[in-house]
Amino acid sequence: MRDFVDFLVGQIVDRDSYEIVLLDDGDRVDIKVLVDKDSVARLIGKGGRLAKAIRTVVKAASQGMDRHYDVFIEER
Repeated sequence: MRDFVDFLVGQIVDRDSYEIVLLDDGDRVDIKVLVDKDSVARLIGKGGRLAKAIRTVVKAASQGMDRHYDVFIEER
């Protein structure tokens, strides 16, 4: 799932301007996308639409898996 989120985010912002951190807690995995200050608005999108779309796609891709994935976008 990390590679999938990396692909999605990499299409929106430069690969050098973010990093992805996984926090594994058994059946739940938090995916934190740490984005540079100048790119965070671009990744979140107008009214949070892009961030919501990323979360929706990740949730749909994880259907049928044994784990629940949450995506968090934070400024680094």
